[in-house]
Amino acid sequence: MPKLPVVSGAEAVLALERLGFVVARQRGSHIVMRRGSSGCVVPDHRELKKGTLTGILKQAGVDPDDFIRVLDI
Repeated sequence: MPKLPVVSGAEAVLALERLGFVVARQRGSHIVMRRGSSGCVVPDHRELKKGTLTGILKQAGVDPDDFIRVLDI
């Protein structure tokens, strides 16, 4: 598994949108994203911890390599 960069919640949402996810709804600072039957919840924080980002990617079923590739940092 590659080393995940430190990203914000907004950057993670943009990267997931590039991978085909859409924002289903938002309640407070938590954004629920969907792609088909899989989905994930992304907290809209200034900085996501590495464990949180890893959990989001597992929940979404996204390979970390693909996430890093579409990330625009």
